[in-house]
Amino acid sequence: MARRLSVQPDGPVRLAKPDSLSERIYADLRERLQHCDIGPDDRIVDTEIAVAYGTSRMPVREALLRLANEGYLVGTTRGFMVPRLSLEDIGDIFEVRRLLEPRAAANAARDLDAQTAKALKAAIEEARAAARADDVDRLIAANIRFRAAWLGAVRNARLANTIARFVDHVQTVRLGTLRDPVTRKVVADGLEGLYDAFVRRDPVAAADRMSTFMAAAEQAFFSVRKAELEREDGSPPPSSRNAALAEDRA
Repeated sequence: MARRLSVQPDGPVRLAKPDSLSERIYADLRERLQHCDIGPDDRIVDTEIAVAYGTSRMPVREALLRLANEGYLVGTTRGFMVPRLSLEDIGDIFEVRRLLEPRAAANAARDLDAQTAKALKAAIEEARAAARADDVDRLIAANIRFRAAWLGAVRNARLANTIARFVDHVQTVRLGTLRDPVTRKVVADGLEGLYDAFVRRDPVAAADRMSTFMAAAEQAFFSVRKAELEREDGSPPPSSRNAALAEDRA
């Protein structure tokens, strides 16, 4: 049964200052989705979120509709929820990412500046510390920081924004899959390989390592998510081209 998204008990949420109230609420909710603070069992009701942010219903509604239009949420008769991704959904998202991310990584490596290199170094050090401590939440946060840093070096803003959205869409299942130690190692190793290519400003290596990382991540996601869906349904999920792929890779 769905549960309502909890409202902050200590007063309105304090927001930073972009352009409009709706934009600020959108950014804050998107960040919560990225960090898996909003899960598949949370029901998001605009009136309750408005109370949490200390505002009227309209800017909240605008932010929620924007998140729904971008695929972060789905509307229901009782509010909004995080979409439950099927194996085919995950496969489709990874297909798009395989097409876009290697080229974007190559461009980022080519154009990397000192400030981005510094941000990548801080993120990889945080990821290493998280891996040593076996801290899933900390690893997720470090992964987000690392991705934001290298995407920030991509000059094509439309390309970077498209990648960010598709990565965020599978982020909703990432918290569960990162409970798996094999998946954690895939992420940690992938970040190390990418970091090496980025700091060497090597576009070819960055593209190759991103392709390898994507293939390993997809395999790990399919394996873990397939098992989760089987537990949720009590039976194997319907066959599809991606379910068959997951079967081969499991």
